[in-house]
Amino acid sequence: MTIKPLIILPDPVLRVTSEPVERIDDAVRELAADMLETMYDAPGIGLAGIQIGVPRRILVIDLAKDEEPRNPLVVINPTILSVSDERSLYEEGCLSIPEYYAEVERPARLRISFQDLDGKTQERDADGLLATCLQHEIDHLNGTLFIDHISKLKRDMVIRKFTKAAKRVVA
Repeated sequence: MTIKPLIILPDPVLRVTSEPVERIDDAVRELAADMLETMYDAPGIGLAGIQIGVPRRILVIDLAKDEEPRNPLVVINPTILSVSDERSLYEEGCLSIPEYYAEVERPARLRISFQDLDGKTQERDADGLLATCLQHEIDHLNGTLFIDHISKLKRDMVIRKFTKAAKRVVA
């Protein structure tokens, strides 16, 4: 397992729409292991392939608290089947937008279809933090960031801040 470098805003790679995973093989299983290792190292609770520069429809999530045993979920080629009308508000952050948090309103519950690491199609219902996290990571697969769900004024401020920081690193 290898810890991969994270893609950080304003890198345009984050806006790329990810392609489906065609075959679930050892390379995909290794990618999932690398993604989990990268997410745990960051530390974070979710990571999409595009966040490490791999434009494939794969994401990993682990909501276990520090004192709990790890409980990783690997989701390949997810499709949102349904969402609730009920909404919930969570303060979201993102490993690709470090140290920035904002409240985002999303559907409170959803049902997804996806493939697991054995290539089996699964369906799963989620609510609470898992529902929010799944929607956040699936957004990444579609080239959408959580800041796209906040006001234009706040989004523009965040993008300017990260663009300036990126220019300082290059200079």
